Amino acid sequence: MKLARSFAAAAALLVLAGSASADSQEELSPLHKEVLASIADARGKILELAEAMPDKKYSWRPGKGVRSVSEVAMHVTASNYFLANMIGTSIPEGMDPMKFESTVTEKAQVLEALKKSFDHVEGAIKALPASSFDETVKTPFGEMSKRAVMLLVVRHADEHLGQSIAYARMNGVPPPWTAKNEAAAKGGK
Repeated sequence: MKLARSFAAAAALLVLAGSASADSQEELSPLHKEVLASIADARGKILELAEAMPDKKYSWRPGKGVRSVSEVAMHVTASNYFLANMIGTSIPEGMDPMKFESTVTEKAQVLEALKKSFDHVEGAIKALPASSFDETVKTPFGEMSKRAVMLLVVRHADEHLGQSIAYARMNGVPPPWTAKNEAAAKGGK
């Protein structure tokens, strides 16, 4: 009898723990899922393109006063941290994204920083309760809803993906996904 009561108490605790963890982690909304899918697409292409660019081209820039390859990537990196901060996820302790463009220039460091920044902003979006999407926050662009900030993450990544594609093509580097499609089309004919 004592064993049965102990078993029942343990089972009840497990049920309560399971429901508490389910309550504490809100399921992702359709908007969360769409935004995260769009970010994942941009992230994948930005990283593929960054991998494809030769190390020696990371300092290349199309003209005076225009960001270099590494500076564009580090601008995206810094912005991911700033945008995550706007929706409630702090910039990691000791990190100064304002210095990224001028201090992180080597390909391996740039790739690592990009990956970590996308992990950070994706985590911030996953942690944002859908019930807070309409809350407004102050940004350098004026007041915006948290929903608008999430969409800005996508727009910003896509904007600089396009810029990076142009930089790569100007340096004779086709986007890897385009090269794969072209190779497949030639092989199929």
